[in-house]
Parts: sequence; structure tokens; C-alpha cells
Amino acid sequence: AILSEYNVNLGLEIHHDGDLPARSGLGSSSSFTVGLVHAIQAMNGKLIGNKNLAQEAIRIEHRVIEECVGIQDQIWAAFGGFNRINIMQDGEFDVQPVIFNIDRKKEFFSSLMLFFTGISRFAPKVAKNKVSNMKHRSSHITRMVEMVDKGLDIIQSNTSLHDIGKLLHESWMLKRELADGVTTTTVDQIYNTAREAGALGGKLLGAGGGGFMLFYVEPKFQESVRKGLNGLVEVTFNVDSSGSKIVVYEPSGLENR
Repeated sequence: AILSEYNVNLGLEIHHDGDLPARSGLGSSSSFTVGLVHAIQAMNGKLIGNKNLAQEAIRIEHRVIEECVGIQDQIWAAFGGFNRINIMQDGEFDVQPVIFNIDRKKEFFSSLMLFFTGISRFAPKVAKNKVSNMKHRSSHITRMVEMVDKGLDIIQSNTSLHDIGKLLHESWMLKRELADGVTTTTVDQIYNTAREAGALGGKLLGAGGGGFMLFYVEPKFQESVRKGLNGLVEVTFNVDSSGSKIVVYEPSGLENR
């Protein structure tokens, strides 16, 4: 769809490497869209800013491909960083970096564990069910939005970060009620096992149905959680600070196209 939209008709090789599996709730499809739009624009000699890049990726997915997906993944991929993203009803958005000191950041990320459930799913199908059911779950959405401010207050204060785990648990309890298909028996078993092993809270990432689960676990309980979930792949991670970027630009190779 991107190649057709930009009338790309020259000989072109596109090579894609993904560190993690697709359809797993980590925004891989939107990251691919952002990256390819960025590369094609650069190939055409155009410099595109983070916000315009995100908006163009959103346009491709919403209007060209017509997929039922949100806009947060495109924004994250374009901007990078640890941010609060405010999305307005008209589709406009504002990205605000979250400010907290290095020690607090290390403490926060050292308490997060990410596991792959082994289940891949097609996100738009799950998302469509949630959207169609949204009018019946307005109180759930309102509460989940309120949690953003509460979470930021915890991160940017001197209070215990353990309250983030409790927030994650509450958020997951609300999210799993948004529509059928958000959770499964297998996902519930994984979540309950992690909680019994010491996780304070967690949630399934992405639309639901499968993919990756994120848990908040105090370091002293992390080995216990690993043993409890020993059949699952654990992935260590951090936050990229720059978002999508052109690593190599050699326009001389395009002179004879």
C-alpha cells in the first residue's frame, strides 16, 4: 500500500529484520509502516519530522489499508522515548516526555518483566470487537484514562513504585472486560501463575488475545516468576530515545533511476 501510494515503480529491494515476532502486541506492524514511510520519503529526497511521520503512517493504516487500529503505536515508533501521549477526539495528538531522574528510571525498569505467551493474533480483529463494544464500557475507559495521571504521579514522586504494579493489575482487570477475545484461558493461567509467584500486577500488551505480557515484579521475586513461567520466553528490553531514524543516506545510488 505504501509503495502504491507513493508511486514507487523503480527497481527496489526492501530488507526487513524484526527482533521479535509479528502480531504479538508490541506495535510491530505500525513500526514497519513508520520505518518504510520514512525510508521512501528519504529516497525521494524529503526530510519528514516525527509528527508528520506519525501522521502519515496513521493515514496509511486508517485510510489506505483501512485497518481498525489505534494511533498510539505509530506515534511511539516515530517519536521514541518514554512519553505521555494525549490523543484528542479530532485525532490530533500531543507528545510530552516524562521527566524522572536516572535512579528512579533504573528502579522502574528493573522491576518490569516481559514474557511472550507464544500466541500470535491478528490485532485489528480484536480491536474491532473492542471499538464496537466501547459505548457499553465508557466507565472502564474513563477509569483507565484517569490511571495515566495517577501513574505519572507515582513515577515522578518519591513514593513506592510498587503502586505501579497495583495500577497495572487494575488496568488489566478493566481491559479484559472490554470485549470477548481480549483474554483467553491460557492468558489467564499465565497471569495468575505470575501473580502467585510474586508479581504485583501486569497486563497483556496490545489489542489482546495473545502476544506479550508485561509484569511489575520486585527484584526479590523475579526468579520465582521465571520459574513459574519457565515455558515462556522472557525478553529484556529498554526504551529507545530517538524513534525512527535514517541510519544511512546515499542519494548517489539513485542518480540513474
